[in-house]
Amino acid sequence: MKHLLTIAIVLFFIPRSASAQDEDSLRVDVKGFVDTYHAVRTESPNDWMSSRTRVRGEVRLEKGHAGAFVSANLVHNAILKDRSGFQLREAYAYYSDDHWDARAGRQIITWGVADGLRLTDIISPMDYTEFLAQDYDDIRIPVGGLRLRYSREKWCLEAVAVPVSSFFELPTDDKNPWSVGPIPIGDEPNHRLCNMEYGGRLSFFLSGIDFSLSALHTWNKMPVFCDGIGQYQRMTMLGADCSIPAGKFVIRGEFAEYLDEAQSFGRAASSNALIGIDWYAGNGWMLSAQYAHKYVASGELRNTGLATLRISKDLLHNTLSLQSFAYIDVTNGGIYNRLSADYALNDQLHATLGYDFFHADRGTFTVYDNNSEIFVKLKYSF
Repeated sequence: MKHLLTIAIVLFFIPRSASAQDEDSLRVDVKGFVDTYHAVRTESPNDWMSSRTRVRGEVRLEKGHAGAFVSANLVHNAILKDRSGFQLREAYAYYSDDHWDARAGRQIITWGVADGLRLTDIISPMDYTEFLAQDYDDIRIPVGGLRLRYSREKWCLEAVAVPVSSFFELPTDDKNPWSVGPIPIGDEPNHRLCNMEYGGRLSFFLSGIDFSLSALHTWNKMPVFCDGIGQYQRMTMLGADCSIPAGKFVIRGEFAEYLDEAQSFGRAASSNALIGIDWYAGNGWMLSAQYAHKYVASGELRNTGLATLRISKDLLHNTLSLQSFAYIDVTNGGIYNRLSADYALNDQLHATLGYDFFHADRGTFTVYDNNSEIFVKLKYSF
């Protein structure tokens, strides 16, 4: 805790922005936040599910069109001791002008238009150490790679290369309340040039519609259990996504074909499609619904479905935000719903109170059926 306070004080007193009038001078921007999160199980044995405090620091250096960005966490985790300490998040150099944008280093790469679901957005894997009981942006795992983007007014071409892949982090320690058990997972692919990930995305920004086409030669980032062992296999993804505004509505669609995807019975192609609609109803109301369907070309379970539902309302001159966000396992009937109330005491300090509800008799959420919890979070940004 002493180290957390030290880094917070140091970051607070560093000048947050320093720049001179001429364009070629060095510009420095420092920001970050301190947050603390604690959760208690609402069912027996009513134990602590999470208890962690974090300092996030972000530093950006720019000179002309070139720059560098670094973000890191200093964490104290009272339950998962091995998660305490210094954690480098992103660290990359970049060059950006009117048309070109290049980034090299440890970075988070996001594709697609889905909200909280992964179809074409499969480059950066996820940290499931505490499953989804974290902010979605916090569970994205950065990858070390190169991203090159060329942009014009109505279109953009992006290419990515990831020499060393990153994979899902799964909770297998019995001391973790979110553990899925001591499951055997095979070795990750060797760090060889032939095992690198590479792909591209072509996006168009037209009147009344934005859409993209993408392709990626990658790996299944979540281990697939075949013959009792979690395995990683090569696969190719061909994808497309679109976003169409229509008054107070935004209609979103996404499609991904996984060629030769690893399955529990071997390998087979799968088709993944999503449809979503967002309604900005006015007066602080926002509603969003999505449905994603997966079809596997062979095997016993060929069709599975997952839906999400988000409802939010801003009150008290936008200082209080109420939200419900649910994942619904359509195939098996399970649900995970996060209810939260976020109150802004001022521009820098937020307090959040919430409830995570799990219920499932089978399917994805079964292992967490006893993990419903109440949580509180405080966050100070600087």
